[in-house]
Amino acid sequence: MSRSPLPPLLSERPPALRVLFLVVLPLLGGFVTGAMLGVGAGAWAVANVIACIGGFLAGFDHDTSASAARRGAFGGLLFGLALVLADALVVDDRAAKIADPAILQVLVTTLAGTILAVVGVSVRGKVARRHAAAAAAQR
Repeated sequence: MSRSPLPPLLSERPPALRVLFLVVLPLLGGFVTGAMLGVGAGAWAVANVIACIGGFLAGFDHDTSASAARRGAFGGLLFGLALVLADALVVDDRAAKIADPAILQVLVTTLAGTILAVVGVSVRGKVARRHAAAAAAQR
């Protein structure tokens, strides 16, 4: 029997890793991304691409759309709050625009996180089905 190409689900990971993935990384990522507003448009764009990859991978840690959507919304909320906090604390002149008032950016990131995570869980499902079909064909 071949090993699954998929990483373990979030529910299968140790509690410390769950806290890291659910809370620490979105807060840290949001703060760094928010700080990039003061660095330059290119840095802001790169940070957002990395954040989008994180949102997608967050969904990839789940096996249902509902759990992925909850994870994405929660991560997007934390990310957005940290982004707005960084904007307020460390950015003097923004190199890029965010929602005005800035707190609306939290709604944007919550929605984006939800969508990205749902896409991630969808891709995970497709990979799992292809792997199962390939394993069945080898029997």
